Parts: sequence; C-alpha cells; structure tokens
Amino acid sequence: MKLSIIIPVYNEIKTIKKLIFKVVNQQIKDIQIIVVDDFSTDGTREVIKNDLSQFINKIIYHEKNMGKGAAIRSAQKFVSGDIVIIQDADLEYDPEDYKKLIDPIINKRTSVVYGSRVLNTKRYNSKNFISLHRIFFNHILTIFSNFVNRQNLTDAHTCYKVFDSKIFKNIKLSENDFAFCPEITSKISKLKLNIIEIGISYTGRSVEEGKKIGIIDGFRAILVLLKYGLLGIK
Repeated sequence: MKLSIIIPVYNEIKTIKKLIFKVVNQQIKDIQIIVVDDFSTDGTREVIKNDLSQFINKIIYHEKNMGKGAAIRSAQKFVSGDIVIIQDADLEYDPEDYKKLIDPIINKRTSVVYGSRVLNTKRYNSKNFISLHRIFFNHILTIFSNFVNRQNLTDAHTCYKVFDSKIFKNIKLSENDFAFCPEITSKISKLKLNIIEIGISYTGRSVEEGKKIGIIDGFRAILVLLKYGLLGIK
C-alpha cells in the first residue's frame, strides 16, 4: 500500500531537513511526501526549494500565512496514496511510529487511527511533555471532545491522524488553523467510523523552542467542537 504523508510547515528551519530525511529513511517502500509551506519567513522555504525538493513529491507554497488546517486542505486533493498521515514538521512526533500506525488500516481493522501520546507512559518525562498545564488542558479538551462526539479517545488533539485516503479525501475541511483537529474528529464521528488509538513517542517543545499552539487555540477548539459536534454543521 502507498502511504501519503502531508507535512504542513511554518518557520521550521531548525528541523525541516532532519524531518524529511527521517521520513525518507522509513522502511516503507511506496510513499508520497506532500509539503505545504505556509509562507515561512525564516528561510524554511528556501531550504525546501534548494535542498529538499528532490526528496519531496509535491511542494505547495502559500502566498500568505493561513494556518495548519489551510495547509492540510491545500494538500488534500493531491493525495495519491491508499493511506494518508498528518506529520508536523517540528519533530515532536517521530516517523519511526509510521509502521504501527498504518498497520490497523492495512489489516482492515479500521479506517482511522490516532497516535496517542497518553498511551505512551514516557510522555510524562519532563523532556517529553513541557508543563503540567498543557497536560491538564489537553485532557480537558479530549474529555469535552468525547462528550460532544460520543467517543472514547485518550488524545483527540494529537498530530498523528491516519486515514484510509478514500475517507480523508471525501471529508470537507473548512477550518484554517489548529482547529483542523477538532473539526476532523467531529466529522469522523458523524460518519460513525471507529478510531483506533496507538501509543506513540512524543518529545514536546517549549514556546522558546518554537511551540506554536497556545491557550487561545484551546478555546478555539471548544468553539469548533460545538460547531461541528453539537450543532452538526457540515
């Protein structure tokens, strides 16, 4: 089976080379790498263009910063694989986990897999998760997501979301920012699809190291869950 990897990128000059090389070196024979540069201003765009283009199947350049959700939406129509995975460019999530994440879809156990940081007990090491308030807020958001969507997830807002591409390409996405996560989780719920969670490795970053998601994004997630979950907007 062919694996499509969507990589939204914004100002990740410190990590983008290492990430692409890690993705390329995975023991998966047939892959498609789609990189969406969301108007990086730190030199990331130039690195992609000059140093990494030979390793990437499709590069999309946004002409203004639009957000993670917009980047994923730009990539959606170019997916050619049987399975698609979302990969952040900051190396918080390790491509070494790909094989175990795609296995349940390959074996027809499900059409959707989420990589759970909670199911990995090493997550709570100081290096692997930056602060207690982020752990707490992630749990609260997941509990609220489960309530709204009638699910039983441990980590609804993980980056590692894996889909049968036929499912993924037929989901209408609307949110531009990090609200992509609650939006797609709610829309998967409406399709009555079972989500299998697999424990993954995770190395969190601080704001000083480039962490972009913040408290405001958490409140946005709540509003989006109400919009697509409770109100059922399509």
